[in-house]
Amino acid sequence: MKLYNTNNGTVIESNGNFYAVKARWEKLINDDNAFRSATALIKDATAGNSTLVEELLPVIGNNQELWACGVTYLRSKIGRQEESKDAGGGDFYSRVYEAERPECFFKSTPHRVVGNKGFVRIRKDSTWDVPEPELTLVVTSSGKIIGYTVGNDMSSRSIEGENPLYLPQAKTYDGCASVGPCILLTEKPIESDTKITLTISRNKQIAFKDSIAINQMRRTPEELSSFIYRECSFPYGCMIMTGTGIVPGNEFTLKSGDEISIAIDKIGELINVVA
Repeated sequence: MKLYNTNNGTVIESNGNFYAVKARWEKLINDDNAFRSATALIKDATAGNSTLVEELLPVIGNNQELWACGVTYLRSKIGRQEESKDAGGGDFYSRVYEAERPECFFKSTPHRVVGNKGFVRIRKDSTWDVPEPELTLVVTSSGKIIGYTVGNDMSSRSIEGENPLYLPQAKTYDGCASVGPCILLTEKPIESDTKITLTISRNKQIAFKDSIAINQMRRTPEELSSFIYRECSFPYGCMIMTGTGIVPGNEFTLKSGDEISIAIDKIGELINVVA
């Protein structure tokens, strides 16, 4: 079952049908029993078609925060070591990857997050920029993971590579993230062989493409969420990016006009263009 946040309200997709329902978006995505609530809602709704989800809004709630986790895949650890070796930070990322405590950081407030077909940005003071495709958790105020969405954690590798303490500047700025196109509601954890695929097109030609399964993550989604919720409360719930396992090579950097496509099995495809 999928949830869509649209200009016309909340839409639920189930078994190929689409239902416009009377449900406040922020309340439904912070409901510990969201799957059951959504199932009940469509019983009294009239089935429609995909035209109901043509105009999408970001799936993050207006009062939520977006958090992120780093160095959760081996490929990410290697990439961080490569970008920071001149600054002497390579060992820093190796220790984070092996440590009991994961790297967790605040990513964005909703007004810096865009949705499907929105424009993401690269910083003007950065010379090396990449998207980071990530499985993103939808977590309620009680800490329960009720669903999943697709996330793009835009990142300045030149700034973070210069000094690990510059992470907030490399990660948080206007247009620094996108989430969508929908939320996959589930009653059980997402399958471990779920695949994430990143495709970057430039001038209508594929400039980069790669994929990875989420079972390559060293940590579980539940573990990552538990650390973020340890001493932080989220009255309206929270969204958590779980790290990337796809890192374009050192020779690649995003340019204005590039189209970024991130597809995750069973969830959907998040498409953005670099402003």
